[in-house]
Amino acid sequence: MTKFALGQLGDIEIKQLKIFKSVVECGGFSAAEAVLNISRPTISNHIAALEKRLNITLCKRGRAGFSLTSEGKVVFDQTTLLLHNLEQFRSTINNLGDHPAGRLKIALSDTFSTDPRFKLAEIFRHFYHQAPDVELEVEVDHMRIMEKLVLNNQLDIAMIPYHRKFEGLNYIHLFTDENYVYCGKDHPLFTLPEEQITEQVINGYKLIHAGLKPHEEVYHQLAQMNLAGASYHYESRIAMVLSGCYISFLPENVAQPYIEQGLLKAVAKKSKHFRLGVAVITKKSAQPNRARDMFLHAIRMIHQDTENPPPY
Repeated sequence: MTKFALGQLGDIEIKQLKIFKSVVECGGFSAAEAVLNISRPTISNHIAALEKRLNITLCKRGRAGFSLTSEGKVVFDQTTLLLHNLEQFRSTINNLGDHPAGRLKIALSDTFSTDPRFKLAEIFRHFYHQAPDVELEVEVDHMRIMEKLVLNNQLDIAMIPYHRKFEGLNYIHLFTDENYVYCGKDHPLFTLPEEQITEQVINGYKLIHAGLKPHEEVYHQLAQMNLAGASYHYESRIAMVLSGCYISFLPENVAQPYIEQGLLKAVAKKSKHFRLGVAVITKKSAQPNRARDMFLHAIRMIHQDTENPPPY
């Protein structure tokens, strides 16, 4: 076997590794064209040049489809780690001074971006005037994924409905949602008089839940109910409730537009309800980040009147 020493990596190799990573994540050259906005032959040339540089066959392509070699899997894993660390280094250095630059990664749960109680537009405006050179990368994601990404330093800030508490995270409480059980207009409970909706009756109908390990109050509410499916995002949960086949706990504010249209109705409000806080999370042991601190300051400034203490 020919010995081979890789030596130093330059900008060209970093570019080729980025292209390789995109190809793998897209599952092939054709799908990567749209993501990378370069032609398939160009992508192929970059991968071939990278294979020659590394003296390794990274992937198989042909009639059988795209697949990684065993060496290619190792290179992909190391590429992912390398590019993450490079981005983390760049972001950390750019955010050390009084005038931060670079990128700030933020994720939030669905409906938060348009919820007026969140005051997100005001937060962005306040932050922009303090740090106009910072590039914001904002995504909508699942709570479990957001917690993991914050703990792994892959997200700077996340905004989540509070279901549990991790010792490794800091929490800033923003507001509280009242959650009730809702049914659609085609569901049997919609026209049933409230006094007839007993615990036994409501527990007989199929309920869609968030699919999370709930805190004690939520667990108490769900314990005897007919858990028939899981859907984290409110939009998909509402669609299932509107089908008339399921019921579900929803925040009062999220359900209100559908109530006004006569499409949804809260049932058993006295016995089936819980409070759920909304919080901003960051990692306790995160590296210094001036942009992150300024964004958290903007949140605290805009939400100075938040209730105290939160319901968790």
